Amino acid sequence: METNRDFPSRNAGDLTDAIRRRAEEIYLRNGRIPGRDVENWAQAEKEIRQEMETAPTARRAVVVNVDGVQYVGEYSTDAAENYTPGEFNSGAQVTVRFEGEKMFVKRPNGRELETKIVKRTS
Repeated sequence: METNRDFPSRNAGDLTDAIRRRAEEIYLRNGRIPGRDVENWAQAEKEIRQEMETAPTARRAVVVNVDGVQYVGEYSTDAAENYTPGEFNSGAQVTVRFEGEKMFVKRPNGRELETKIVKRTS
C-alpha cells in the first residue's frame, strides 16, 4: 500500500481527512484488528501532526517586471490573505511598491500581496 504524504492545509476538514486516511492505513497495516479505532486514530493524528511540523515549507513566488528589471518575490501562504495563484494575468500591469527587501504587489481586490525579494535580474 502506498502512503499518501500530501500535507493537509491548515483547514480543519483537510486535517481530519488526512488523519482519517492515515488511521485506515494503520488499521490495514496492523491486520484489521477490530476495536482499535481510538488507538489507530491517536497514532494517525500523532504521525500527521509530526509530519506537518517537520515538513519543508513550500516556496511560493510572484514575478514582476519593473523598468526592465525582473523581481521574484516569495510570499507566505499563511500571510497572503487568500491570495490565489492566477489572480494576476501574465503581462498585465500591476501596481508595485518597494520597501527595502520587500515588494508589495497590489491585487485585483485592492489588497497588497507582501513578498520578500529573493532575486533581481536585469
